[in-house]
Parts: sequence; C-alpha cells; structure tokens
Amino acid sequence: MTAELIAEWRDELVELTGSLGYLFNRPEPRVVFAQFIEGLLAELPKKNGWTLAERAGHATADRMQWLLNGSVWDADRLRDAVRDYVVEHLGDAEASLVIDDTQAQKKGTKSVGVAFQHCGLTGDVRNCQTMVMLTYAAGAGHAFLDRRLYLPEEWTADRERCREAGVPEETGFATKPELAIAMLADALAAGVPFAWVLADSGYGRDPKLRAFCHERALPYVLGVPVDLPLDGPPGKPRLPAMKRADDLLHYAKVRDQWERRSCGYGAKGERLYDWTAFAVDVKSETPAEGFTHWLVLRRSLHPNRRGKDGQLHREIAYFLVHAPADATVSEIIARAGGRWQIEEDNELNKQLVGFDQYQVRKWTPWHRHVTACMLATAFLAVQRAAFPKAEAEAEADPDHDGTPGKVPVMAESEATG
Repeated sequence: MTAELIAEWRDELVELTGSLGYLFNRPEPRVVFAQFIEGLLAELPKKNGWTLAERAGHATADRMQWLLNGSVWDADRLRDAVRDYVVEHLGDAEASLVIDDTQAQKKGTKSVGVAFQHCGLTGDVRNCQTMVMLTYAAGAGHAFLDRRLYLPEEWTADRERCREAGVPEETGFATKPELAIAMLADALAAGVPFAWVLADSGYGRDPKLRAFCHERALPYVLGVPVDLPLDGPPGKPRLPAMKRADDLLHYAKVRDQWERRSCGYGAKGERLYDWTAFAVDVKSETPAEGFTHWLVLRRSLHPNRRGKDGQLHREIAYFLVHAPADATVSEIIARAGGRWQIEEDNELNKQLVGFDQYQVRKWTPWHRHVTACMLATAFLAVQRAAFPKAEAEAEADPDHDGTPGKVPVMAESEATG
C-alpha cells in the first residue's frame, strides 16, 4: 500500500487500531502496535522489525521486537477482534468458511513447528512451518478469520523442545483437519453467519471433519480423493460397480452432461472448468436430516495431465457435497468453485503485509505477528468492500464532479488455484 493510500485511509486505520487499545495495559505498546499495523500496510520491500522500526522513526528495532516478544497482550483476543471486525463489515448469511493451509519456509530447527514436511508453495518436502487458516468469504469480500499453527508429531513428542519454543504444556498433537474443526467450532460458538464450508482434498478426505459437519447440519463442498468409498449400484454388464469416487467417471463420460463455469478470476482471466454432478451415498456416512450427498466432478478444458499410458488427459477433480435436499446443481457448482478465495488471501498476506517474513521463533510471537497480519488485510478487505458504496453515493450526489470516490480499488490478486 502506497503512502498516498495510507493517507486516504488514515482516519479509518487510526480508528481501528485505537479501538484495540484494550489489548494493552500500558500506553507504549498501544502506540507501537498502531505503528506496527501501519508499517505492515506500507510499501516496504520487507516487513520485519528493522524496516517497520525505521518507518516508524525508531532508532532501533527494540520496540517492534518487544511488542512481539516481550510485552503483555493476548493474540487470541486480537484474533477475536479481527473476527468481529470482519463479520461486522462483511457479514453475510450466505458466506462460506474456507479452510486451507499455507507454509513459511524457514532455516534451522528452532522456529516453533518447523520441520521437513510437504510445502504447498513448492510442491515438495521443505523445511517449513505450516499454518492452517480459515477465511470468511462473502459477497462483499473475503479475509482471514482464524489461524492455527500445525505442530508435527516430532515436536509434540519432545516436550523439552516445545518448552524452549514457548508451546503451552496442554498443547498436544492435532492433525490439520482437527485444527480446522477447532476453528469451525469457534466460529459457530461466536455466532459467525455463514452457509457453507469449503476445503480441498487434504481436509475433505478426513471423516472426522465430514462427521462434524453432518452432526451440525453444515453444508459443505470438500475436495476428496479418487478412492472415497461409495455405496453405489453393484454394476451391470459393461457398467462398473460404483464403489469409489472415480467409478463415476465412466458414467460422466457416457452421460456427457458437463456445464462450463468459472471458479474465480486469476492471472490469466476466468478460471473455467467443465462440471457435472451425481447424487451419491457415502459408505458408512449419513447426511444430516434433510440433506443429501452429491459428488461433483470438475474437468479441465484441455489435456494437461500425463496418464499412465503416457498420453495427456484432462485433469479430473472430485468434490463431495453435503447439501440441503432443495439445493440446485447450479448452486452446488458455484460453491465448488469458491475455494480460490483463501488462496488469494494466502497470497495477499504474503505479498502485501509480510505474512511469512517474521523474525520470531517462539509460539507467542508467532501468533502475534500472524494475527496482526490478519488484521491488516482485514482492514484492506473492508476498505475495498466500501469502495462501490462510496462511489455510488458520490455519483448520486448532484454536486459530484465526476471524480471517483476517495477509497481506491485494490488491484486483483494474480494468485492462481
């Protein structure tokens, strides 16, 4: 964000950070916190203690580092404030809660949660930290609501290592889907308005997450693996038995009823795919009362994946849907394409506010930095959502000179799915 944009939004930003003064028991960290958030939004090549301190006019990085490492305040209270702020300004009963994880590559072994593990950024195994994120995706905009740091078993099994990194004693091992369930439970307890839960197959494959949604009658669209067990027809001559998700591909090809839809706007324009859907029964799983299960297939427009035969084929992705019985196929397809919004939030947070540029190693500072970044991008989402309204009001003003409203439109992210 340029200095000009900060100047235009200064009053709103000062009001926001000022409203969070209750987080701190002294005036000094209140001031530094406001400077920290403004620095995250500033146009700086890096967002670390030294660059933020220099922008704030500090002689050293001590005050910025103390804000994260030493001062007394609760990052979870800030997380709750971010959630309330997002819901207040973007709240929509038809919104989706979107689950995904993202990584920050790190060196060494001391940073909390760091381990050699799958890195979505590179598609291979890297030394990194993994954070499970929850995005609120509404018609007016989208922003993070919650976060959880994933601790691999090699961490939780070594209590001395955990103590050195400041991990609370009661924190044990939890899978990524279990962390997602905890965030969904918190959102429900807080009364967050939403209609659907969305996630990729890393989460959709987990029966506990699906059961959580069934028990609470939550509609979902979850990516699933090709071997998701189904209770389907036993098959007939020339027709395969329907025992797993990819058995439906034969029926999809024979039926040949695909609908071309966009699932968002990326670097190369609309993300267009072909979609088709089937009502299914999932083995050993019962949908909520009044709900049904669907399996949605998404097919790429052009051959882009090499098969075992050495030939290029169209890539097929599978989504399990838990939907009210009166849901339409068009609505289901539209929801199935909505997960891109959390990918954009991951990218925006890294590109704009230094989400992964922290220079902290312990549990509490990590949560403080990441949650502060969530606040910064939530502010951007709210300002961006306000722009169409501001422009409409300006155009309705008979004295308006034709100049667009003061709140500028942020450029669309080029994050791709």
